[in-house]
Order: sequence, then structure tokens, then C-alpha cells
Amino acid sequence: MKSLIQKYNIPGPRYTSYPTVPYWNEEGITKGDWIESVKQSFDESNSEEGISLYIHLPFCENLCTFCGCHKRITKQHSVETPYLESVLKEWNLYLNILEDTPKIKEIHLGGGTPTFFSPENLKKLLNEILNKAILFDEYELSFEGHPNNTTKEHLQTLYDIGFRRNSFGVQDYDPTVQKVINRLQPFENVKRVTELSREIGYTSVSHDLVFGLPKQTLDNVKDTIEKTRQLKPDRIAYYSYAHVPWIKGVGQRGFDESDLPKDEEKRELYEVGKQLFSEIGYHEIGMDHFALPHDSMYKAMQNKTLHRNFMGYTSGKTKLMIGLGMSSISDSWYAFAQNNKSVDEYQDIVEQGEIPIFRGHLLTYKDLIIRKHILNIMCHMETSWQDQNLQFEELGETLDRLSEMQNDGLVEITENGLTVPEHARPFVRNVCMAFDLRLIEKKSSTRIFSMTV
Repeated sequence: MKSLIQKYNIPGPRYTSYPTVPYWNEEGITKGDWIESVKQSFDESNSEEGISLYIHLPFCENLCTFCGCHKRITKQHSVETPYLESVLKEWNLYLNILEDTPKIKEIHLGGGTPTFFSPENLKKLLNEILNKAILFDEYELSFEGHPNNTTKEHLQTLYDIGFRRNSFGVQDYDPTVQKVINRLQPFENVKRVTELSREIGYTSVSHDLVFGLPKQTLDNVKDTIEKTRQLKPDRIAYYSYAHVPWIKGVGQRGFDESDLPKDEEKRELYEVGKQLFSEIGYHEIGMDHFALPHDSMYKAMQNKTLHRNFMGYTSGKTKLMIGLGMSSISDSWYAFAQNNKSVDEYQDIVEQGEIPIFRGHLLTYKDLIIRKHILNIMCHMETSWQDQNLQFEELGETLDRLSEMQNDGLVEITENGLTVPEHARPFVRNVCMAFDLRLIEKKSSTRIFSMTV
């Protein structure tokens, strides 16, 4: 395994989309084409599966030096109301182009720090959104919270609206690691919000952990997982730290790269974590995720309904996902569009009555085929081309690119499909890269992705 890690640990996408953002068409997408794709997707799917909303709430009081999210650091809570007013105006812009009342299957509040916002402001935002929509029969509302500032009022307010799932960023419990990533939060704070969530009635509580952080050791990881075992969250996201300071700027340069666990050392952190999660009853889901058997994500994996998009893994698919707020990415299945990444510019454009996208991609017929294969591999560790509609001209070349991985036992290929065996799960991004025609055609001469393993 060590030699395979050295061989295949190369920069590569996490595949929350295909094509990945760096390989969207250079000419982008017109707002007219984007609106038409939204209308098409809405008309085809609203009544049968509903739509999803991702709402980006970008403010944080402190900068975490491991973070790769789009955010704005401020302690001035006066920014809350103007920002939420812009989000609601953007929602109304979408409502104006939809020809029926949207049925919402999913809402996810991401950040930034959604619990930076007061419970009262979150309630106003969500009530105004839901007043102009219908909740789908089986809906899932979720939010990300910071253990240090999530209050009982946050939890109760969102529960009363219909939220039943939340996730808390833990990263690592070791004080040295927390100090170097500027994320100081004691175990007691995570325990408090986890137990409060359960008392109120949340059915799925998730903890986000990260391996490969600066100053992190195997003992750190074992201690963090032992503390996690005491709280037994329903889901765990166990992310590989993505060190991309050339993209994220000064935030990820707050420590020396020599402080980072390397290659086999980093992979051991994952393998030990995976083993410990298994021993306490968790099942691995897709890539980097674990869930207890009663959780909807585990059931989605069993039922082969697991989906992956810009929100990460979800337990249900909607063809249309509208992203609201600064930097949000929307997905109509036929096209992607990203909002402006500056809070001020985002708000200015919305105030002018325009949907605030600044770049996007209109998927070709071939893009849609490749997208299905990559989704299948990322969600189910297998794909098939037995159906002629899933065949494409470069399939033979793709299989040639996978031949070495097949020889190394990392993929099993038959006449009509392939499977990634359980032991090869760490290399799933590498398998997807063999299908990524846009990456292969326009491979960048500079590093733009984190390492795959």
C-alpha cells in the first residue's frame, strides 16, 4: 500500500461536479442560457422530486487557517440584515422565472458560519423563503454550526422550522493542533451542542473531522476519535486536509509545510481512523464519510440513491439545486453557474435586479455521460456502460488509462463496467480522473488541486 500511495498521490479533483470548476468552458455561460437551463430542469423535475437550495452564509468572527471556504471575517453583526435581504431578493429573482410554486426537498445552510447569524435573522430568512414554496413530502433541512457559538435558541428555532440534521466542525481536539489552525474549541462545547440537539429532537448530528492537519499525530487522531465515540454522532465526515495556499492565500500559510503529515504518515491517519470508526459501528459511505446504520445516508448507500453535488454527499437527488448567496454554485443538471465571490459585488448586482452569476458551464452531451460515470464511481464505487447511452467515443482510451490501476489491483474491469474494490477506496479520485476528459485534454501546467491520497 505504501508504494501505491507514493505512486498515485497526485493532485486531483474531489469531484463534487463534472466538469470540475477549473475546466468549465472559458467562454462561460450567458445569463439567458443559465435561466433557460433552470426553467428546463424545473419543468422536468419539480413535481416529481422537488428542488434543493444551498444558502451560503459567509461570515466568520475568526479566520481558521486550515479553511478553504469562501468567507468574510468580521465581528460586526450589523452585516447580517443587509446580507440576508440580498439573499431574499436573489430568491425572488429565481421565483420570477419559475412557472410554478417550487417544491423544496432540501435546504442546506453552509458557510462561513451560519450560526454567526442570530436565531431571529435565520428564522426570518427561512420563513420568507418557505412562504413562497412548498416543502416536498420527504424533505431534509440541515445546517452547519460552530460549536462555540451555536446556542440552544439556534437549535430550537431551526428545529421548529423543520430542520432535523446539523453538522459541527470539530477538526481535532488536540490543543496544539487547534492553536496552529486557529480553531480553539473545547470538547465540552461540542458535547453541549450535540446533547442539546438530541434533547430537542434532531435525528442526525454530524461531526466534521480532518486528518493531515499541521502538528497532527496518530495519538491526536486516536484521542479525537475516542472523544467522538463518547458522543456517537450519527454521521462523521473525515476529510483529508486540502493544502492549497496558492488558491486560498494567506489563510493557509499560517504554519510551515514541514508541520504537515506527509504521504504514508498522512494515509495512516486515515486508515487508523477508518478502523476505529468501524469498530464502534460506523460504515464508510462514498469517500471521506461514515454513518451509523440508522442514518439516512447509510440507507441511501444501501438503496443506491446516494448523490453527490456541491453540497457534498446527500441522501437524495434533485435535478435542480439553486445556490443563493455570495460564491454559491447552482446546478441545473444541464449547466452550472457560480455567484460572484465578493460580498459587496454580490449585493450590488442583486440590488440591480440581476441574478449575480459571474461564471458557469453549459454541459455538452458527452459531459452528461461522463458526469454519470463519475457520480456512479464516487457514490457507489462502480459504473457500467452496458447501456449504449452511457458509452462514449473515448471509452477505450479511458480503459487504457485504467490498465495500470487494474494491474495494481485498484480497479476491477469487466466487458460492461468496473468496480473499485473496498481496499482501493482511497484511490477513487484517481479512478475518476481516468474518465475526466476535460482534465486530460487541458491538463494545467500549474498545480490547482489538493493531493488525491
